[in-house]
Amino acid sequence: MIKTFRSKQLRSLWETGRSRIDARLHERILRRLDRLDAAAGAEDMNLPGFDFHALRGFEPTRYTVHVNGPWCVTFEFRDGDAFAVDFEQYH
Repeated sequence: MIKTFRSKQLRSLWETGRSRIDARLHERILRRLDRLDAAAGAEDMNLPGFDFHALRGFEPTRYTVHVNGPWCVTFEFRDGDAFAVDFEQYH
């Protein structure tokens, strides 16, 4: 289950379906957030087209799934829940 967000706009999209994030990305982002909300572990996000992987240099470990171009949803996962979910360009 998603417990916390870093991005206010991502939280708004998740909670209300509206956000300042480019509307062309909403469907792809929401698919990833739906899956993240249902995930029991970070590895549950390892799906075709998501390009799931751990990011180096973060403690606790942060993971990423690709959305479009340089945009990704990043998150931490512990005790069966997602925390600090963000929408960012990390490249």
